[in-house]
Amino acid sequence: LQLDRTETAVNNLNPAFAKKFIVDYHFEEVQKLKFALFDQDKSSMQLYEHDFLGEFSCTLGMIVSSKKITRTLLLGNGKPAGKGMITIAAQELLDNRVITLSMAGRKLDKKDLFGKSDPFLEFYKPGDDGKWMLVHRTEVIKYTLDPIWKPFTVPLVSLCDGDVEKMIKVMCYDYDSDGGHDFIGEFQTSVARMCEAQDAFPLELECINPKKQKKKKNYKNSGIIIVKSCKITRDFSFLDYILGGCQLMFTVGIDFTASNGNPRDPSSLHYINPMGTNEYLSAIWAVGQIIQDYDSDKMFPALGFGAQLPPDWKVSHEFAINFNPTNPFCSGVEGIVQAYSACLPHIRFYGPTNFSPIVNHVARFAAQATQQESASQYFILLIITDGVISDMDETRHAVVQASKLPMSIIIVGVGNADFAAMEFLDGDSRVLRSYTGEEAVRDIVQFVPFRDFRNAPKETLAKAVLAELPQQVVQYFKHQNLPP
Repeated sequence: LQLDRTETAVNNLNPAFAKKFIVDYHFEEVQKLKFALFDQDKSSMQLYEHDFLGEFSCTLGMIVSSKKITRTLLLGNGKPAGKGMITIAAQELLDNRVITLSMAGRKLDKKDLFGKSDPFLEFYKPGDDGKWMLVHRTEVIKYTLDPIWKPFTVPLVSLCDGDVEKMIKVMCYDYDSDGGHDFIGEFQTSVARMCEAQDAFPLELECINPKKQKKKKNYKNSGIIIVKSCKITRDFSFLDYILGGCQLMFTVGIDFTASNGNPRDPSSLHYINPMGTNEYLSAIWAVGQIIQDYDSDKMFPALGFGAQLPPDWKVSHEFAINFNPTNPFCSGVEGIVQAYSACLPHIRFYGPTNFSPIVNHVARFAAQATQQESASQYFILLIITDGVISDMDETRHAVVQASKLPMSIIIVGVGNADFAAMEFLDGDSRVLRSYTGEEAVRDIVQFVPFRDFRNAPKETLAKAVLAELPQQVVQYFKHQNLPP
């Protein structure tokens, strides 16, 4: 499927193409892209009529996580196409600026017979049809001609389509409970103009009632509307953090408790079928394949729990599945899969099913990352398990502590056990509390039962599991006041 093509750079071996490709970005999907270069010979639109100069394939995630990549152009057989290189840079198009306005009024016209006015403001921008479109309405301030409204924040795109020079109209009314609000006055201005307001130097704008202006000779205004302050800030997105260099650090925790069944027995959840997979491997692949694009060294710790280990057969709840405790890292998702398959024959499945050691293990690294005062690392722990958690109190406590750190936990339940306890850790329905009564600062656990995805395309599992992750990353760094 051809998305788009650039203009032709005439007689040039080092072209910089002006044309930009606009692509929708979905973190939770693998979005494959191919860039192919041709030398235009004829005026034909058919590609096969032009000379092929080489191509480069990658995922959108790879481009985004590097911000800019330069790679060799390849021929169809994967060999380099001469000395040609391609450079691709990414930029987010979303205008994520927000505007915060703090407004007040002075000496507004009195509209109520017995009392003062009850003023509120309405903000309008020009619509596509040339009519004014309501964008924001302030609250009503009762019985006053000198109101001070609460500061409010709206997306800049909503207020003026992101164009600070665009005229906007502000109308002031006196509120009436019967809905027949009395018009006090109006004025037009722009965001650029309002931004001149500073705390020490508020901007004063005359509120005009055109009817009165026509009738009365000595009419000045119907009061003054004051812009006390006007600030434009950016509401950072997940992509802002990734483009800013934030790395997603991925760790896998695998349940090797006896309830999984003997891995040599085809009924076991750890049995690797003739296709070379099982539910554990499918979950590792689905999630790991997406996250690995966002980690530059692609070295992932893979840990096991609930098994007895050689030579002394002590039970461990956080062991490196490559049996190298000082270096539990596996290279890419393939490395995790290999280490997993290799360790199965050498361990004895045991119990209990303790989650807290692995959660605390990753939390220690996430806590170290908070020493750097920048949004540089975020940790994702994927736990794959077949059943009921034995150390629920400790796990709840560990999750509540981890919710203060740059960390999210994904739990995939395999097999057909009762996963009620897992649903409980996933704070979608209510806030998770520790046994000490302390509440989680944010919901960081996403639980999905693998059985819901058994017959679905493998992409759907990753989508379900990773959909909440971008918000969790943004929410954490925002909470810490850390810009990208």
